Amino acid sequence: MFLALFVILLVLWLLGFFAFHVAGGLIHLLIVIAVICLVVHFLRRA
Repeated sequence: MFLALFVILLVLWLLGFFAFHVAGGLIHLLIVIAVICLVVHFLRRA
């Protein structure tokens, strides 16, 4: 589940960063949350 969430957030971040040029640093919260989801995914697996 966290891996799917990571992929979704990563795609949203890429769209917001490159396609729509969202102003401000809030769009970068998506990439931070995505990385946290990826880390949680690997920690729960271990």
